[in-house]
Amino acid sequence: MKNIYVLILFISFSTSGYSQNVDIDLLNHIHTNRNENLDPALKWITHSVTPLSLAVPVGTAAYALITKDDRSLQNAVEIASSVVVSGVLSVGLKHAVNRERPFDTYPFITEVVPADSPSFPSGHTTHAFALATSVTLVYPEWYVVVPAYLWAGTVGYTRMALGVHYPSDVLAGALLGSGSAYLCHKINQKITEKHGGIRFSSSMIGSEHVQLSLIIPLD
Repeated sequence: MKNIYVLILFISFSTSGYSQNVDIDLLNHIHTNRNENLDPALKWITHSVTPLSLAVPVGTAAYALITKDDRSLQNAVEIASSVVVSGVLSVGLKHAVNRERPFDTYPFITEVVPADSPSFPSGHTTHAFALATSVTLVYPEWYVVVPAYLWAGTVGYTRMALGVHYPSDVLAGALLGSGSAYLCHKINQKITEKHGGIRFSSSMIGSEHVQLSLIIPLD
């Protein structure tokens, strides 16, 4: 995990000179050669990040509550924490690096969707890869892994095609999101092994009602 953050910082310091030229050349190729008829679809995909980042952990938690499934409840907490942690780190890096958006620097890049925060790293890509990685870590079946990463990778592509991020922004976001999710996964494993995970507990009240409560290990 430490190596991932070192690599992200290295990428952030490599955004000048020759590296910057390669970055903008690749972005220019992706942005200007896109099929503009697909822009509505690209916008839909890029705007799907926030709803899915909320819906997946909430949906998993709702399923856990309905079925009283301890494992699903822990998965919901892990997915949610991965998204939150990656978001916090992404915002921190954005303001630490404070890189201008490509459309602010290069007139031949068009801002197809609104974007006003600093460019590095891509927040949408960070959230997408955090969600995809956390979901595949708790549900490691191929039919989860393939569509999850296909969606996350497509989100990264849309950020370049729509002119709001450099390739290095997207690469850093993918590394940061995946690394954050993996870190949360390992922490969750250690807490579960040491203290036991979040679980349901039920008890009878009188002869007719069942009281449902959550057991959250704090010690």
